[in-house]
Amino acid sequence: MSLKRISFTTTYRLYTCVSIRCTHKFNSTDSQSFKIYTKTGDKGTSATLLGDRRPKDDDIFNALGNTDELSSAIGLAKEFAEDNHHSFLNQLEEIQCALQDIGSNIAAPRQLATDNQLRSTEFEDSRVELLEEWIDSHTANLPPLKNFILPSGGKTSSSLHIARSICRRAERSIVPLVREGNVDDTVGRYLNRLSDYLFTIARLSAKNEGKTETIYRRPRKRNSKT
Repeated sequence: MSLKRISFTTTYRLYTCVSIRCTHKFNSTDSQSFKIYTKTGDKGTSATLLGDRRPKDDDIFNALGNTDELSSAIGLAKEFAEDNHHSFLNQLEEIQCALQDIGSNIAAPRQLATDNQLRSTEFEDSRVELLEEWIDSHTANLPPLKNFILPSGGKTSSSLHIARSICRRAERSIVPLVREGNVDDTVGRYLNRLSDYLFTIARLSAKNEGKTETIYRRPRKRNSKT
């Protein structure tokens, strides 16, 4: 199936399914006709949602890879969180779907997109505000942070810290694209806030599981031998 022969809407629906399977945007007819492999990337290029082909090490695909990796890390953390019956499971799933929509925004460079494509892949500021509400709500259930803490506090907490550090990398890869006007600035704000959210629920999961967070302590200086 050539990208040049299908509409932007169809491409968008296919893209929003493949990475993390937000199936509410993908129907059974599509799944029966769509093959996961296309062989079109065998020579080191790939296509954006707009159909233009670029090297796979292009900034666009670097950012897409980072957000995809972030979603995978959150998916793993969610499995640990489910084992411990945490209350934020639905939030993590909603975040994964938000990351899928971020991927669509990244894959449709704003300077090249038509008005219809811009509308179809817009990332709303309300999603940043929702993250802030979640952060404030969870923070109210945590003791004040008085020391630097190291990634720790059990499997759920530690896996969320891994996701947080990947989120920081994803944010850094977005910065030049936002600066160039190819990605909505709300995407950068969302990823910035998301790392704070992941840090917050990492602490919350440690607290709720009765795990101890490791506090950073400066190593003592050794006396030099004379």
